[in-house]
Amino acid sequence: MPSDMDFRKDPSILSQVVDVVPHGVFTVDQNGIIVGWSAGAEQITGFSSADVVGKSCNILEGPQSKGATRIIDLLENPNLTVISNQERRFIDKHGREHYILGNIRSVADAHGKVLGAVGTFTDLTPVMQNNEKITLREEEAESPTDFHGLIGESPLIRAVSHRLQLASQSDVTVLLRGESGTGKELAAKAIHALSARGKKPFIAMNCSAIPETLLESELFGHVKGAFTGAVQDKVGVFQAVDKGTLFLDEIGDMSPLLQVKLLRVLQEREIRRVGDDHTIKVDVRLITATHKDLASLVPTGAIREDFFYRIRVFEIALPPLRERKEDIPILADHFITKFNLSTGKKVKGIARDALQRMMSFTWPGNVRELQHAIEHAFVTVTGDTINLLDLPPEIYNPHAHRARLHAVPSLAADDQAERSRIEEALQQAGGNRTDAAKSLGISRVSLWKKMRRYGIA
Repeated sequence: MPSDMDFRKDPSILSQVVDVVPHGVFTVDQNGIIVGWSAGAEQITGFSSADVVGKSCNILEGPQSKGATRIIDLLENPNLTVISNQERRFIDKHGREHYILGNIRSVADAHGKVLGAVGTFTDLTPVMQNNEKITLREEEAESPTDFHGLIGESPLIRAVSHRLQLASQSDVTVLLRGESGTGKELAAKAIHALSARGKKPFIAMNCSAIPETLLESELFGHVKGAFTGAVQDKVGVFQAVDKGTLFLDEIGDMSPLLQVKLLRVLQEREIRRVGDDHTIKVDVRLITATHKDLASLVPTGAIREDFFYRIRVFEIALPPLRERKEDIPILADHFITKFNLSTGKKVKGIARDALQRMMSFTWPGNVRELQHAIEHAFVTVTGDTINLLDLPPEIYNPHAHRARLHAVPSLAADDQAERSRIEEALQQAGGNRTDAAKSLGISRVSLWKKMRRYGIA
């Protein structure tokens, strides 16, 4: 069997591999003339290799949409090396309209001279044909503010909901990209719930939370005696989630070795347990997520290029909360309702100054941090309204909080505990130092001295 390097260098084998890929693959020379056309491209478009090879790549592009990047732009602009996730309408050989999603990358020699480009495209026509069904589902199933746990009415979150609906209509491999706390797992669950696999298992796994030595066994399983401690056969998540959806979070932390093995599973639809000589067929829809820029990790070798493009067939970016601040009041109301139910309290809303501070806060932890802020407020709130001082100190007084962190960087454990008690007493007293001092059993002067010592504003 040829090695991986031999495989890459043998044109005949590579050509066979390209032709079994269901997506369209094509190549053009430096003048934009098509020189290669895969079987998948022929199946999607109806045009054979004889129809297109030797002709201008313009036939792939049709009428230009405003802002669309052309292949010739990629070849002529030295600062442009890739066209990512460009959506187009395309008329096939039989006059039928297709909706395709394409990715194209230029190819250059060692001196940077562009030699041509290679591109892939996926047919999303079946997805678009289900638009009427999607609209009906929106009207009947859920309000516009709550899309399977993703809360908001901003244009950004509505665009995310639309792309999640599109992804749910096929088994396309999805990459969810976004900062921590933006709701990537909720998005994955939404795709699964709306898909044809919705009644089958859904399993979520965080690749960064499992040691590298155990991750392969967790994914693929192992047989008894495969390694020290393997006292019995173990079923991996790929078998456990058969016919369902597997969500792998923080995929950027997976080692190149495991990337190769996962790539094989995606291509062959089969797994091999650790220590086993036999393969097992699996039918699993894969959704991955990351907070990293995976494209920047490809040149370093941390992410294999073939693996990157295989998991990034359909990418969905989840916006940080600071970019959709109009959703903050809606999210806050949602979490107030949630914590009213769990605590038995009857909080009706948030005071104007507290909401203004929340709107101006940058929320580095995104929606998860907002949820924790409301949960914190439910501990200290005494009436039916959350006030400014009910919020965590880093929110109601962020400048003082940052200064305090820098001013007292190395408190002893006992001092840190006392400082926390004082802050809690002040919050419960609504900032009233006399009442806080009484609850702590110390004089107002002693409280003032301790506050000064610990840098409490």
